[in-house]
Amino acid sequence: MRAVGVIGLGIMGSAIAANLVRAGHSVIGYDIAPGRRRIARASGVTSVASVGEAARRADVVICSLPSSDALASVADEIARARLAPSVVEGPVTSAIQGPRHAVVVETSTLPLDAKEAARRTLRARRIALLDCPISGTGAQARTGDLVLYASGERAAFNRVAPILQAFSRAQYFLGAFGNGSKMKYVANLLVAIHNVATAEALVLAMKAGLDPETVVKVVADGAGGSRVLQLRGPMMARGEYADATMKMGVFQKDVAIIAAFAREMGCATPLFSASEPIYTAALASGHESDDTAAVCAILEKLANYTRAARSR
Repeated sequence: MRAVGVIGLGIMGSAIAANLVRAGHSVIGYDIAPGRRRIARASGVTSVASVGEAARRADVVICSLPSSDALASVADEIARARLAPSVVEGPVTSAIQGPRHAVVVETSTLPLDAKEAARRTLRARRIALLDCPISGTGAQARTGDLVLYASGERAAFNRVAPILQAFSRAQYFLGAFGNGSKMKYVANLLVAIHNVATAEALVLAMKAGLDPETVVKVVADGAGGSRVLQLRGPMMARGEYADATMKMGVFQKDVAIIAAFAREMGCATPLFSASEPIYTAALASGHESDDTAAVCAILEKLANYTRAARSR
């Protein structure tokens, strides 16, 4: 098995790292937050003190990052990395010493120009960057129920395909660099609409006197069902959003990226545009750290609906 670096050990990155460990890979992890590094060590990840250390110790590096600035910084550190003795936090595993120039797999949802800039930075050191956004929630990531939209150099993709298979159920190679991100924008446009539509339907059902948990079960079994209803409907039915598998604040970043991409394409997106203010209102109402299912709370207010207190 090969050494794999994972940069960014948040909800998605930590799940990816844990699945790679379970598949038998030696995983070298780094996150800017020491607490996340400690949690990752508990799942068998070898924690290191910097991005450069991870790049020096692994022959493949997977990035799960929150922003364009983070990607630019990580790409620069990987490009500058040199083979040197590694400073490891915690017990040292039998990590394989990888080659100096890693293949970098970028899984975040970010603007295309940010990924192109990172690609140029890495290409100057003969490091291949793959654009591989992920479709799925944190809960799906924990079980390996993820879909990857891969794009870039085919040879680099072929090299890392066995590693991608260790933490995802499907991997689609889509050709030229950037096509992966474009596919993710299309997918997340639908997710954004389906999420609000699910909340809208459940609020209507609750106001009509129907039990929301029964609605989720019954509707999901018919033509009105969707994957979003299956994943987020139960949270909406309970009205509990703190156990986030996709935080509202993070998804709002995705919403802004999709909106900008659609404008650039000159493509009208009336349903998506109608959903944007609901996410904005959720942020303004203090749901930044809650799951995106919390849009249901906003629609309840708009419908003048108050849930009855739940019996304990």
